[in-house]
Amino acid sequence: MDPMATSARSISVIIPVFGEAAIIDETVRQVRASTAGRPVEIVVADGGPGHATLKALREPDVVGVRCPPGRGVQMNAGAAVAQGDVLLFLHADTRLPEGWPVAVDRALDTVCDLARDCVRAGAFSLAIDSPRISLGVVARFANLRSRFERVPYGDQAPFFDAGLFRELGGFAPIPIMEDVELFRRLKRRGEPVTILAERVLTSPRRWERDGVVRRTLGNWRLRLRYALGAAPEDLARFYRPEDGEA
Repeated sequence: MDPMATSARSISVIIPVFGEAAIIDETVRQVRASTAGRPVEIVVADGGPGHATLKALREPDVVGVRCPPGRGVQMNAGAAVAQGDVLLFLHADTRLPEGWPVAVDRALDTVCDLARDCVRAGAFSLAIDSPRISLGVVARFANLRSRFERVPYGDQAPFFDAGLFRELGGFAPIPIMEDVELFRRLKRRGEPVTILAERVLTSPRRWERDGVVRRTLGNWRLRLRYALGAAPEDLARFYRPEDGEA
């Protein structure tokens, strides 16, 4: 097999939502417009009150899943019905780069031999949709951290070989840090994790709502407390976003 060759896998994009009625159609359209003509399955897992996001959805051919709240629970519910060979998890306020399926194919098409393990999990680099220098710095440090640790956050659109994801049992049903917990499990297993150079573009709304310094320091505090053994349930009581984000 040519190590530079890539093969097209079927991809399911799973979008967990909580109160995203205002933007869900735009999110679905952007996913489809950025595939360079590649068909992908889109699954929207709604854990919000009354499943209002699904009720507002007008884009056709979207698989809707009604489920309890909690991002990990919602992503698992979406994955349970997804048909793709690859599962990509996307926040509703994050935009994928143009031609992203080819980048995913390339990342997961590593030749398996004794010298190099197969890559079966990864994520994109991060950009924040704002001209503010402070948020550019936030994104730069986030990318440096994720490349060093190989533990990306959920807003980097993590993706997995579907077989690996199900073998792992999916995301832990915890109220926060479900993305970190899963990638830590991957690291303990010795699974390589790739961080693509291509960048997703995420909304600055969380930093604008909370303040850049307050939000950034709050994220660092959460991660530090989690690394020191704090229970996710305790962390969630400290930090429970208004829009249902973990």
